[in-house]
Amino acid sequence: MSVFKRCSVVLLALATLQGAVQAAPFTDVLDLPAMPTTLAASSALRDVAMAGQRLVAVGPRGHIVYSDDHGAHWQQAQVPVSADLNAVSFVNAELGWAVGHDGVVLHSRDGGVHWHKQLDGRTLAERLPEVGSDNVLLDVWFSDAGNGYAVGLFNLLLHTTDGGEHWQPWLEHSDNPQGLHLTSLAAVGDELYITGEQGLLLKRDGERFIRVATPYTGTLFGAVGKPGWLLVYGLRGHAYRSTDGGQQWQPVNTGIHTSLTAAGIDRDGQLWLASQAGDLLLSRDEGARFSPLAQSARGPVTALASDAGHGLVLVGERGVRTQAGIPTLHP
Repeated sequence: MSVFKRCSVVLLALATLQGAVQAAPFTDVLDLPAMPTTLAASSALRDVAMAGQRLVAVGPRGHIVYSDDHGAHWQQAQVPVSADLNAVSFVNAELGWAVGHDGVVLHSRDGGVHWHKQLDGRTLAERLPEVGSDNVLLDVWFSDAGNGYAVGLFNLLLHTTDGGEHWQPWLEHSDNPQGLHLTSLAAVGDELYITGEQGLLLKRDGERFIRVATPYTGTLFGAVGKPGWLLVYGLRGHAYRSTDGGQQWQPVNTGIHTSLTAAGIDRDGQLWLASQAGDLLLSRDEGARFSPLAQSARGPVTALASDAGHGLVLVGERGVRTQAGIPTLHP
C-alpha cells in the first residue's frame, strides 16, 4: 500500500471514529452507574472507613469497594453514579454516607453493598441557589442515624437532621467570611472540628462553627485527637498540637516535608500519620513525638483506617494496601 493510500485510510478511519464519538449521546455522570471492573480496588481511591467489621473504600468514577476479610479480597458495590467520590463515613455496621464531586451524597443501608443517591449538584442548584455551582464535597460525618454534616469547596457546608433526606446550607453558620475551602470534619470527644485552607480551623459551638486561631497559614488537611489533646496537620509535613482546646499550639516535628494527608487512632490509642509521598509515622504519646516506620510496601496515601487487631488499611492513587501489625521502628 502506498504512503498516500495508507494516509488516506488512516484519515478516513479517524473521521469515522470522530463521527461516531460526536453521534454518541452524552450521559451525565449523575445518571450513569459506576462501571463494574475487577480493577476497582487497585485503582485510585480517596477514603476508607469501617462499617462494623467491614472495610469500605471510595474513589473516582463512582467506585466503591468493600472487604469482609480485612482487606485480603474486595468486592465492588452497586453505585448509581459515576461521579468522583472523596469521602465515606459510617455510624454503624449498616448506615453509611459517601460524598464527592457534582454535589453527590450517597447513602447505604446495608453496610456499603448497595447505594442510592440522596443529593446531587442539580438538586442543590434548584433547592439551594445560594450554594452556587461549584459543588465539590470533600468530607462527610454523622453523629447518629439522623444528624450529619458535609463540607467542601468555597465554604460549602451542609447539615441534615433526617439522615440526609433533606440538607440545609449552613454557609452563614461558619466563621469563614472569605469563603475558604473546607477540607475535613473531625469529631474529638463531644467536639466537632472543620479544617480548611490558610490554617482555617472551625469548632462547633451550638449552631455555629467558630474560628479557632492556629499558627499555620497553609492548608490543613485534617484534625485528630481525643479529649485532652488535638492535632492538626497539613502541607509540607506541618503539624501542630494543642492540649487546651486550641488556645495554645506547639509545633510537632514530624521529620518529613511532604504533605500529611491522613491520620487515625488505633484501638491501642496509638496515633498514625501518613503522607502524600507514602511516609507512615507513629506516635505513642498522643502526638507529641513521631517515629518513621518501615513498610512492606510504599505508595501515596489519601486515607487510612485501623482494622482492629489486623493492622492498617491504606488507600491512595494505587488503590488499597494493608500494613499488618505494627512495623518495626527505624533507629
